[in-house]
Amino acid sequence: MTRAAKRVVLETLGWTLLVLGVAALFLPGPGLLGIFAGLALLSQQYTWAERRVEPVRLRAMIGAAESVETRTRIVASCLGALVLAACGVLWIVKPPAPEWWPVSEAWWLPGGIWTGVTQVASAFIAIGLIVYSYRRFHGHPEMADELRREVRERRKTGDDRSGVGTGS
Repeated sequence: MTRAAKRVVLETLGWTLLVLGVAALFLPGPGLLGIFAGLALLSQQYTWAERRVEPVRLRAMIGAAESVETRTRIVASCLGALVLAACGVLWIVKPPAPEWWPVSEAWWLPGGIWTGVTQVASAFIAIGLIVYSYRRFHGHPEMADELRREVRERRKTGDDRSGVGTGS
């Protein structure tokens, strides 16, 4: 693969992941993971992206640590992933609209099979991330504190120009 072709492929994939990551902040899916992956690829070509990779990585790790701090959060996250998978299966099977459905049947489970496939895939990714977070952070609150401390230090030195908050 030529250098130019490699650049086009990396940029296209980077921008795609970045846009999908931003969309996944509002839709089902791992938004910060997508943003981080997109920025990581774009950072090979753009200095603005390189400056934002580390702050986004830190925020994603803080989110991972906070997501397994309590049993309630772990259970809620797992239930959310299971509900997402169940909705995806419903979309894939696409039963007819129930009698109580108040609008046109065309509005029943819009998006088709690929909506269901992406929901199921997002659920598997979510479960994988929950397992990763649990194994890495559960029972180790000092790791989350260290990440927060690193974010504060980056802000003091002006290294955090991403605009990504810490939620704390």
